[in-house]
Amino acid sequence: MSNDTDRQLRRILTDVLGLKAGVADGFTAETGLFGHLPELDSMAVAGLLTEIEDRLGIIIDDEDVDGDLLGDYGALLSFCEARRQTAA
Repeated sequence: MSNDTDRQLRRILTDVLGLKAGVADGFTAETGLFGHLPELDSMAVAGLLTEIEDRLGIIIDDEDVDGDLLGDYGALLSFCEARRQTAA
């Protein structure tokens, strides 16, 4: 599931943020997201989280959303993987 989650999350980021093809493919765990990607501003966060919920079949509670969740790609991926495991 990890590779599937990673692949889907990169696709979601590309689709929702309108990133150029291949940009998200180069993300590492340390790649900064919120505050680092100009496309991921406060207006884009809600749309991104909604799309993650829809495509990955998980629930993201309001209390889950903080600076750490969107701080870097690794944190977001780890969160999504953990949620998919508990939802399975």
